Amino acid sequence: MQVQLKVNGKASSIDVAPNTLLVHALRENLKLTGTHVGCDTAQCGACTVIVNGRAIKSCNTLAVQHSGAEITTIEGLAALDGTMHPMQAAFKECHGLQCGFCTPGMVMSSIDLCKNNPKATEGEIRELLEGNMCRCTGYQNIVKAVQHGQAAMAAS
Repeated sequence: MQVQLKVNGKASSIDVAPNTLLVHALRENLKLTGTHVGCDTAQCGACTVIVNGRAIKSCNTLAVQHSGAEITTIEGLAALDGTMHPMQAAFKECHGLQCGFCTPGMVMSSIDLCKNNPKATEGEIRELLEGNMCRCTGYQNIVKAVQHGQAAMAAS
């Protein structure tokens, strides 16, 4: 099936089987491997991307369901000159990552969280990130990074 997508600001037309998951279309057809496959059951959040302004887990939705959609992956966050998105910079500054496997999904979810709740408290941040698992950290620096990124996004 032919699927038309706008990914990271660029129009793309891909040919996929009807049962192709969005995460696999992004990784295999478009070679955007920053979106990770973790659990394949929508439990870990490593595959989180922004679709039409909303964070979704791309491992439990079909690519064909998003024909015509605007999708942002971790690769689409940085400015053309390489300047990181404020949330990416916050994760770096606050050491909100260790192995980095969960980081793309965590960053995407955090951006959505801050857009929908720009004054989220620490408790709300913890609750809203429950769908993203990190096996390396104790989440302290992730929460700190989200708070820092939240302030930076509000200022920009």
